[in-house]
Amino acid sequence: MPKIFEYFGIIFFFYSNEHEPIHVHAKSGEFESKAEFILVNGQIEEVVISSVKGKKPLKDKDLKEFQVFLESYGLKIVAKWVDYFVYHKKIEFEKITERIK
Repeated sequence: MPKIFEYFGIIFFFYSNEHEPIHVHAKSGEFESKAEFILVNGQIEEVVISSVKGKKPLKDKDLKEFQVFLESYGLKIVAKWVDYFVYHKKIEFEKITERIK
């Protein structure tokens, strides 16, 4: 389970046995949601956030932080997904300590 980002207590990660479509999981405590990226010509057209089966979804503040983070780091998440699952590269974990405005 590669962790790719941490943003104010929210951990962004992929499960090691992931599948398409490209998506990322986010966890804060016992809560977890995922975001699927809809790409058109290499650009993010839409991000669909959903719950994860058997998990409680992110709530209120954490859900908002998840959305804000995806807006700023979406393409970087997609690039890490491709590097890890397509090219089998090691990906680096990044802790983001500056609040996104």
